[in-house]
Amino acid sequence: MAATTTFTVALLLLLLLVAAPNAAKGNSFTVELIHRDSTRSPLSSHPDLSKPQRVRNAAARSLDRARSLERRLGLSSSVVSPMDAEAPVTADSGAYLVHVSLGTPAFPIVAIADTGSDVIWTQCQPCADCYTQTAPMFDPKSSTTYREISCSSETCTSLTDEGTSCSSDADVCHYQVTYGDGSNTSGDMATETLTLDSTAGRKVALPKTIFGCSHEGGGTFSPNASGIVGLGGGAASLVSQLGSTTGGKFSYCLASFGDDKPSTLTFGQSAAVSGGVSTPLGGGGGGNIIIDSGTTLTIVPKGVLSELADAVSSQVSGGTPVQVQGLDTCFEVEDSGSFEAPTLTMHFDGGADVELKTGNTFVEAEENVVCLAFAGSASLAIYGNVAQQNFRVGYDLKGETLSFEPADCTAGSSA
Repeated sequence: MAATTTFTVALLLLLLLVAAPNAAKGNSFTVELIHRDSTRSPLSSHPDLSKPQRVRNAAARSLDRARSLERRLGLSSSVVSPMDAEAPVTADSGAYLVHVSLGTPAFPIVAIADTGSDVIWTQCQPCADCYTQTAPMFDPKSSTTYREISCSSETCTSLTDEGTSCSSDADVCHYQVTYGDGSNTSGDMATETLTLDSTAGRKVALPKTIFGCSHEGGGTFSPNASGIVGLGGGAASLVSQLGSTTGGKFSYCLASFGDDKPSTLTFGQSAAVSGGVSTPLGGGGGGNIIIDSGTTLTIVPKGVLSELADAVSSQVSGGTPVQVQGLDTCFEVEDSGSFEAPTLTMHFDGGADVELKTGNTFVEAEENVVCLAFAGSASLAIYGNVAQQNFRVGYDLKGETLSFEPADCTAGSSA
């Protein structure tokens, strides 16, 4: 390429330095993340779909998600693809699921783990005006640890950025969240014991976790998910509520797309990335790229995409250029399993150069047809999950650094 672009990481959506009083007793644990298109996922309504079809669906969702993020940030919609992708916009567009339990006794829930959301919420009984949900709904009356948050409490007043409000006829803190496509959820803010199943086989109980008990909502939410676990930057997100006890450290390791082995999310000292490269976290609105595990493709400036496509095309041998709806720079090859693309390097601030291999830069869109896993935008840059696969991506919020270390993410963790 004739020019290079250095990216500085923006924490606009992923995380902010917010400490919280309620967290786990142990300071390290790991939970499984399940890709929504995995055969193990309840959101996989067609488990017989081929890997290329799942790739195209995920790519279409990622373009819709990027447009939704643009709207949320007040940017003009400019995410482009060579042809319009045909897939519905969904509010729960995050790519990974997490199993959690709420209440005492514990009530199991499957939720979207979403780095673009700031609130933990699930649909609760009674829920007369809610979207259709196939799994049973959480009943707060059946839990001995459920506590509504009062309007007069400091907790309620501190969460106004998360959509909380109060009415004159009730003392319960109310929340409302509206997503980029108009889907919405509203209900009562409360505290409850949230329990996670660690990969080591132990239960990690998080008492007095702040969450939204939804009694009203609708839109494009999947009927097979019970809500969203927000991993974003707000004070009510799971990561923020764990911040003080886990030392401000967490990491994830995303398995290759199409691999049914789970990815992992680790909190605490075990999340520290000892090798690899590190870049400063751009708090306070700094940075020019968002790290988002919920977006499949990597979104870069249009000019960068054009130069990248030209450079890659000039170095791919034995491939015939073809067009695939919703994707850019595609080639028909003799065997997609043995296709090798030139190594691409992402330049992050602080001299952190991340080398991306074929599995991070190309996806199989049809049988023996591979496409560049990038799209262009005039106003937004996102480091997507294909680029992050088989890396340990570690956050040290106290040290204000983001680290990347190559890893075999199918190996799992016993933390």
